Amino acid sequence: MHNDDSLPPDGGSRSQQRTARAMDRQQARRRRAVLTFGTIAAVLVVGLVAAYLRFNGNIDRLDVTKALGKNRPSAAGNISSGPLNILLIGSDIRTGEGNEGYGTGDWEPGQHSDTNLLLHISADRKNVTMVSIPRDSMVPAPVECNADAPVDQWQVRQWNKNFNTGGPGCVMRTLEGNTDIFVNHFAVVDFGGFKNMVDALGGVEVCTPTPINDPKAKLTLAAGRHTLQGEQALGYVRARYTVGDGSDLGRIKRQQAFMSSVAQKATESSLLLRPDKLLRFLDAATQSLTTDPDFGIGAMKDVAQSIKNIGVDNIQFVTVPTEPYPQDPNRVQWAPAADELWTAIREDRDISKPKPTPSPSDTRPLTVSPDEITVEVVNSSGVVGLSKQAAEGLRVQGFNEVTTSNGHGVVSGVTIEYAPEQAEAARTVAAAFPGAVLTEDDGLGKRVRVTLGSGAPNVVEVPNRLGEKPLPTPTLTSTPTLSPTIQARKASQDICS
Repeated sequence: MHNDDSLPPDGGSRSQQRTARAMDRQQARRRRAVLTFGTIAAVLVVGLVAAYLRFNGNIDRLDVTKALGKNRPSAAGNISSGPLNILLIGSDIRTGEGNEGYGTGDWEPGQHSDTNLLLHISADRKNVTMVSIPRDSMVPAPVECNADAPVDQWQVRQWNKNFNTGGPGCVMRTLEGNTDIFVNHFAVVDFGGFKNMVDALGGVEVCTPTPINDPKAKLTLAAGRHTLQGEQALGYVRARYTVGDGSDLGRIKRQQAFMSSVAQKATESSLLLRPDKLLRFLDAATQSLTTDPDFGIGAMKDVAQSIKNIGVDNIQFVTVPTEPYPQDPNRVQWAPAADELWTAIREDRDISKPKPTPSPSDTRPLTVSPDEITVEVVNSSGVVGLSKQAAEGLRVQGFNEVTTSNGHGVVSGVTIEYAPEQAEAARTVAAAFPGAVLTEDDGLGKRVRVTLGSGAPNVVEVPNRLGEKPLPTPTLTSTPTLSPTIQARKASQDICS
């Protein structure tokens, strides 16, 4: 007998009802999951925005536009494209949180730039070069940091006094005026900020071949490898008088080894991929940081993002080549090889790779007559009168429009620069200087510029010369300058080496 009471009230089977209830529970779980995920996402977004605002608010901003003046080098790149140059300054200020208690008090009042680094990032974002500028360098600088003072009226001053006299703007102006390199941004960090960053990294490993006992740097350290926290790390990079020869150059070597260790640690710990570590480091880094108004967290993030794939093999450290300063044995001056370093930075060349060799002799017939060419001969050889001698050798051959000038510092070989539309004219000029390197420069107009460096050859006859008067017999010769090799330290190098 069929019992109607055994059927579900809605007429469906019990299995259908169980399926319907299961689907309802599943949909409810999905709704809760979506709600939970949305809540987490919202919290993350709010947290990131808050962190960004906090970090950006930590940074002190300083506009140094007036200190730089109007006569600056041309900018070759920016944050998003082209080569990028950032001046990094370590301040030795003894006031403020984390900065007290260093030194004996017998230092000049105010701040000095204890550490000076020019960070150069290549246009292709494939390599980074950090140039250490010795603080004891005696270099021409604008009197009283007057931005409008012509470079030829500058007076020689110890490098780290530029910061004391006129702040980061004066340091930038002095660097640009001596190197013709445009500095895009600057950042200044003090003792306290340095210690905080090291602590945020969890310490940094160093290696010292000899024991260190430096009361001024507040550091006692046995020989060997050590992992240093902020306070000790600061003492290590500041130690000078009781380590090695006591010079700033020896301290720079230790600082470069320390920075190599930092780069290795950041890579090994995947700093950029660990939000907890990255946020802690950024908070520490920005608390004692002063930058130009355009170099905030957003710009720093873009820079970091652009070089995130650069390995430690492509990060290198180099020191500006120096020689003794004749007036004071405790000071140094930039050696002629420094010009080669600055030229490489300007030309965005990797200093660890060989310098481009001159192109093979061009055997094609010359198409522009000497009397149709305007030539400027610049003497950067260190031999007085060399440009005038070369000019006479050109004029005899029909180069009627020839001027001469003196360059800044000493370079090597012969470089011929020309605007693209003057390529054929440049070939005629190059025929007079065997082995010359030709490079394009959009800003030269009709002028072809010849820069004579050390080892530059004397003028020879060009195939399409005008007139028959013989070339003057040279009385001056420029021999190659045997400058010290620019040594680069790779960040991947063992810290004990």
